[in-house]
Amino acid sequence: MSTAAVPAPGEEWRKLDRRTLLVTAAVMTGVATGAGVPTAVGLSGGMGAGRALAWVLPAALLLIVCGTGGDYVRWRRTRYRIGPDRAELHTGLFLVKRRSLGRERIRSVDLTANPLLRILGLVKVRIGTGEHTGGESTLELDPVTRAEGERLRTELLDRTPSGKGTHRDGMLAVLDPRWIRYAPLSFVAPALGGAAAGGVMQVSEWFGVQHEVLDWIGDRFRDTSVLTMVVVLVVAALLAGIVGSLGLWVEMWWNYRLEREPGGTLRVRRGLFTARSVSIEERRLRGVELVEPLGVRLVGAARVDAVATGLAQDDGDKHTDLRTLLPAAPRAAADEVAAQVLRETSSPTGTVGLTPHPLAARGRRLRRAVGSALAPVLVLLVLGLLVSDVLLTVAAVCAALLLPVAVLLALDAYRNLGHGLSGDYLVARSGTVRRSTVALQRGGVIGWTVKQSYFQRRAGLLTLTATTAAGEGAYDVHDAAEGEGLAFAAQAVPGLLEPFLEK
Repeated sequence: MSTAAVPAPGEEWRKLDRRTLLVTAAVMTGVATGAGVPTAVGLSGGMGAGRALAWVLPAALLLIVCGTGGDYVRWRRTRYRIGPDRAELHTGLFLVKRRSLGRERIRSVDLTANPLLRILGLVKVRIGTGEHTGGESTLELDPVTRAEGERLRTELLDRTPSGKGTHRDGMLAVLDPRWIRYAPLSFVAPALGGAAAGGVMQVSEWFGVQHEVLDWIGDRFRDTSVLTMVVVLVVAALLAGIVGSLGLWVEMWWNYRLEREPGGTLRVRRGLFTARSVSIEERRLRGVELVEPLGVRLVGAARVDAVATGLAQDDGDKHTDLRTLLPAAPRAAADEVAAQVLRETSSPTGTVGLTPHPLAARGRRLRRAVGSALAPVLVLLVLGLLVSDVLLTVAAVCAALLLPVAVLLALDAYRNLGHGLSGDYLVARSGTVRRSTVALQRGGVIGWTVKQSYFQRRAGLLTLTATTAAGEGAYDVHDAAEGEGLAFAAQAVPGLLEPFLEK
């Protein structure tokens, strides 16, 4: 008498949640409405509202039915299972795709839920190895129930506690609503302002009223100078960008929490409408990066990013916010979070005494800055001599404005240069518009690249690049003194650079 084999626990095949059809139908309805309404409005002018709807409604229904039907086929033909050794996903109708990841290679299980998914209690689960091999390094389950997503995350990231350090598990940082004041100080605000202005013109063109919009703007400024009009429009766009940046910050960082889970996993949860959960294993953490954009730095704030392996699974995931552990916050709070994340008593980015760089490095920055500022001035001078004297006046104004700014930025860039060692970490700082201070584990450095241009060689300078498998893959120490820089590299990672140095 034979008995059928019973699959071991965790090895049975599972299907995605069938409510994905409802989500797809809702999304396709939104797409059809967004495309159909302007089309119907445009057609109604030539053929009447009734005939326009008779053309648009069947097309919209066809789009909804086809989209939902395609998702039904995907749902019926997709299944997954988590075995003791592998995570597997099978999908496809005529050409079945079978994807499998070894559980020992899995480095991230991230959960995302847009508003529709959140209403239905669903999440999209992205399982990745952190290797840069495109879709072959990830499995995406879209969607499963929230409980199933949490179960997968816990099961696949279950590691033996490291026992390193004395820092507690639990909450490391929570949202302080006062941090929203830093949102308009980033470069996002002017970018959103420009996008808003462009959007107004594009939408007006779609509806054929762009000339009316331009005429309306012209009427408002009929009795004012061109300069006043430009200033007012720029200020209006900037105000729109500020409002947009505040809204974007709330959407991205509302309900933010950073916590350390048992077993050594850092988890960042955030999002107002679209909830996001990003997990980073501490065993693949190689350091932190303190990022200070100019506007944020002027008010004493900074952002903390993780330097870790396995955060960018493919080209679609290479976004800065995936590795952000703390949004722009007061510098003291950023240093405290960096210390907690690294399990150190104090942050290497905040207490280390950095070695200043030679004055020759300042000269290089001044020459580059002045040259960049003078280039457009020289072009305007030539055009002024050939075309119009007005351009000579414009060149003089540009020189008066650009040169002082260029010199100030160059001096600031020089002051921000520095490098040093702090315990198990090497620290490098550089930048002015975006100042970055990275604390990188010395054991995570797998190589050094020494670069020295002709002008650097004459000035006795060189640039050291620490190569690592984490973060951006390479971190630079710009324009260090030749002898001191080589000694620093040799001391930071003993035995790695010495065979290539002359005795």
